[in-house]
Amino acid sequence: METIILFAPLVGALICGFGWRFIGETAACVIATGLLFLSAALSWIVFLGHDGETHVIQLFRWIESGSLLTDWSIRLDRLTAVMLIVVTTVSSLVHLYSFGYMDHDPQWREGETYRPRFFAYLSFFTFAMLALVTADNLLQLFFGWEGVGVASYLLIGFYWRKPSAGAAAMKAFIANRVGDFGFLLGIFALFYVTDSIDMGTIFALTPEIAETTIRFMWTDWNAAELIAFLLFVGAMGKSAQLGLHVWLPDAMEGPTPVSALIHAATMVTAGVFLVCRMSPLMEFAPTAMGFVVVIGAASAFVAATIGLVQNDIKRVIAYSTMSQLGYMFVAAGLGAYSVAMFHLLTHAFFKAMLFLGAGSVIHAMHHEQDMRNYGGLRTKIPLTFWAMLIGTLAITGVGIPLLYVGFPIGFAGFVSKDAIIEVAYVGSTGAFWVLVAAAAMTSFYSWRLMFMTFFGTPRGDKHTHEHAHESPTTMTAPLGVLAVGSVLAGMVFYGPFFGSQEKVDHFFGITDTVPAAHATHAIPGAAIAATEGDEAHERLPQVPGEGAIFIGPENHVIHEAHLVPAWVKVSPFVAMLLGLGAAWLFYIRRPGLPGQWADNLGPLYRFLLNKWYFDEIYDAVFVRPAKAIGRFFWKKGDGSTIDGSINGLAMGIVPTATRWLNRAQSGYVFTYAFAMVIGLVALITWMTIAAGN
Repeated sequence: METIILFAPLVGALICGFGWRFIGETAACVIATGLLFLSAALSWIVFLGHDGETHVIQLFRWIESGSLLTDWSIRLDRLTAVMLIVVTTVSSLVHLYSFGYMDHDPQWREGETYRPRFFAYLSFFTFAMLALVTADNLLQLFFGWEGVGVASYLLIGFYWRKPSAGAAAMKAFIANRVGDFGFLLGIFALFYVTDSIDMGTIFALTPEIAETTIRFMWTDWNAAELIAFLLFVGAMGKSAQLGLHVWLPDAMEGPTPVSALIHAATMVTAGVFLVCRMSPLMEFAPTAMGFVVVIGAASAFVAATIGLVQNDIKRVIAYSTMSQLGYMFVAAGLGAYSVAMFHLLTHAFFKAMLFLGAGSVIHAMHHEQDMRNYGGLRTKIPLTFWAMLIGTLAITGVGIPLLYVGFPIGFAGFVSKDAIIEVAYVGSTGAFWVLVAAAAMTSFYSWRLMFMTFFGTPRGDKHTHEHAHESPTTMTAPLGVLAVGSVLAGMVFYGPFFGSQEKVDHFFGITDTVPAAHATHAIPGAAIAATEGDEAHERLPQVPGEGAIFIGPENHVIHEAHLVPAWVKVSPFVAMLLGLGAAWLFYIRRPGLPGQWADNLGPLYRFLLNKWYFDEIYDAVFVRPAKAIGRFFWKKGDGSTIDGSINGLAMGIVPTATRWLNRAQSGYVFTYAFAMVIGLVALITWMTIAAGN
């Protein structure tokens, strides 16, 4: 079953990529989509039937070189099972959605064949992500990691006639290679220290790694800290964290289904998965984990500020993705790996729905993406309106905070995002306030999108508004499925991901947390007080790698997060209300206010509109110097040195030598006989001198 889940998308990619000529375009796309739905169905069966233990399924020997023995294996644990349902569910719905969205794409000319290629890229993208999340060794994981990068390049640049799409694809590919270089160095360092890239072996050796030093950049470093930092650099690139995030908004140049797949379930979640997968190592690297928290909080805040003023509907949602990923990294950096995965799961549902809903709006408005040309669309496309409303309620965090002490009642984002904020209050007060501020801004720009798109009077082209219509069933049906997840996922999965510590341990297969009455080797200070009737229990020294995640004996952040003051639990809800109220005032009650504020706060508005000038800074610091160096080697190296000196010298010597050689080739026999005699004399002379010596 697990093998079918992994390779079914690859088969679909091959059929769409090469077999469509024999069976037809539509048949190839239908088969690829059917294989994705098969993979999704089997993934849910695996998830619901998983026993919480780690199983390794060896498929074949992959690489054998010296001490490096690498199998292609499937590592199946609870972490893998969660990622399987996220990736395959969203991907299958994106495949179905693409039938309607790409049916009459205006970017393509009459008679051109592009749909099989698009579906082939989507299926290959899914296969690469599945290879990543099922990997049992770091080389296999890196194979999927790079496969996702290649697929993203192909999909972002799918509209190959648009120069902006090609530039965006290159930008994403290059920015990710920067992070991937750090990831590679981390893999090399792990192999250097442990002589293995097998995850089970590495996890078992993490205590020894933490006591090892490694020399890097002329300095001795703690091996665990250095390797954890390098691995996180790779995660920063894939998950578009601050510094390596510049590719994210430009990725919107690809078709909208691509945006949903990249930003909801596949590429950007790979970094969060990597940090959680490597939790046995991360737990021994507190400094690196502190860096993860700082970058995550900064990413959440910066992305939220930029999202406040964006006008492209897809870019607003893209920056919300970067912000939400920052939340996940804060949770992971504080050791609440299950909470990070909880938000990853719920985020996949409502973010995919927001992107696909935005695609439905764009489809209805004849591929207009500027929200300033929308307005009053809720009566034109009611199904899309309700779907995006549910997604907005989920991402902004609408729920009933007063019942949160018992069982949470609210939309998916309310439950999982509030859990992260409570964890942040326990682990980092600074991160807590940053995330609360980001929650308020998230509410503002999310409701701003809703008000500008669906409320008010129509703006922009009158003809486009008059002919706006609801999307076909192939596009609205996936929205309905995702709406269910956006409403229920938080409440359904609250217990296993953020319930009592005992429930979390059981769900993720952490088997050495036992009731206090039976503890015989308890670590001093490791006792956990009973909460709400739960039996007190102590965490024994856990063996790294036995469970899907590793939680150190001194890591009680999830338990302590349930004991935070009531005002902390209510603060995200208050932030949501503040953002909602501000958006209503600006875009419904007094729609002239945004223009006034933009004029009065001109420098700040331009600063945010230009995305903190990261692109301009990188252009000045990296791009222009690199071009200048290339131009120098071209003009001075190739032009002056090679063409001017070497080629000039050759042009002077070669003609002269040629003239002398031409004279020697006279065509007369006596000339050649004379040359032979001279040669014999020279040879005899040399042999005589050599014999005398």
